[in-house]
Amino acid sequence: MYTGAIPGQRGKGMRQARFLSATTDGSEWTSRRNCALTPTQLGVFFGSLGLVSLVIASAWAAMGAWIVVPFACIEIGALAAAFVVYGRHAVDFDRIVLDAGRLRVESASGPSTRCLECERGRVRVEYGGGRRGLVRLVARDEAIEVGRFLLEQDRADLAKELRAALRPGVGAGQSGGTA
Repeated sequence: MYTGAIPGQRGKGMRQARFLSATTDGSEWTSRRNCALTPTQLGVFFGSLGLVSLVIASAWAAMGAWIVVPFACIEIGALAAAFVVYGRHAVDFDRIVLDAGRLRVESASGPSTRCLECERGRVRVEYGGGRRGLVRLVARDEAIEVGRFLLEQDRADLAKELRAALRPGVGAGQSGGTA
């Protein structure tokens, strides 16, 4: 996603930063849910399935098997519920922005968005690893977890990149050169 090295890592052992997106004003890390279909495409697909189900149920009802119609309606209701759940979480994201000495973190899940904003020097990055472990950003008495949409190794890399960018003496948006 980014082009350049981890901030402050010049010279030997320079490694590509995987999640950092450097801008002129600062640095930004964004992770999103990997959705194969947009909510519109999924709605068309689910609508088509529901229509086919109703056509088949109508054919059976025309032959005298009316009991099929309620089950088709239950199936369409289940499809609608699945569509609503998928649609609510299709645009979930985690965004971390570091600029001008401030860190802003946004984590959206369904209809709610959590935000944390604080001075850069007051943030601690915690990551213990593990399959379900998330990267935890702690500032004062507030904490927010990010990395829900990343694999375990990617979360470890994100934690390293954040620690490097938050290190004292490393400016926001400083890329350390290109590789």
